[in-house]
Amino acid sequence: MTTEPILLEVENGIATITINRPETLNALDVPTIRAMEAVLDKVERDPEVRVLVFTGAGRAFIAGGDIADLNSRQGLAHYQEFAEDIHKLFRRIETFDKPTIGAVNGFALGGGTELLLALDIRILSDKARLGLPEITLGLFPGAGGTQRIIRQLPPCRAREIMFTGDMISPEEAVAIGLANRVVPHDTLMDSARETAARIAHKSPLVLKLLKRTLVDGGDMPLAAALRHEQAMIGLVLDSADAHEGCSAFLEKREASFKGR
Repeated sequence: MTTEPILLEVENGIATITINRPETLNALDVPTIRAMEAVLDKVERDPEVRVLVFTGAGRAFIAGGDIADLNSRQGLAHYQEFAEDIHKLFRRIETFDKPTIGAVNGFALGGGTELLLALDIRILSDKARLGLPEITLGLFPGAGGTQRIIRQLPPCRAREIMFTGDMISPEEAVAIGLANRVVPHDTLMDSARETAARIAHKSPLVLKLLKRTLVDGGDMPLAAALRHEQAMIGLVLDSADAHEGCSAFLEKREASFKGR
């Protein structure tokens, strides 16, 4: 068994990234964060990779931060190292030009839910459990969770999740809009890869520009975001893929997107 904290498998345009510290329920520490950065460097440069799927080894997706490591830190050192690294990583994932999917196989607590909040599509095993339990440790979410969840859920529900630290069932996560759907545990990876395959057949160039439109527009007032969208769709219409897609529709054939 490999001891690498992050595993990468690429097949049919889909990169599967597995957090591989099952003995700690895939708790995040600095070496794991930096290993994931290195994997992202690799898939970012690979033109064959169209979609990223994140999952965990063993019983957990990510069960949070490494508590013993956190307990050993003081504020300034934490700010300059762990917090700096994890904020940079999660923002990179959130703004990554290729679509991302979370295949949540078990516990996604603390940093696990915070990573999920940075992913585009979230598919949960019926064994998954989500939550932000930091408050029970005398902490609060510090990897972007406070800011992402308050923007993605009704504020009252987001506050309740953070203030109580209670775990959330997969069904409730879907009901409140935190995830897309729940599937039987044994079909989780098949479901995630099926979704990834449907996306991978689309234009990688247009997906990149669409993601940039969504991410950038989300940080703008509506009037500015609409102007941004107008400019970006004009840019898309300069691509060969846009005209290939329209031509394929008119000619009643399958489009062949080249990313140009």
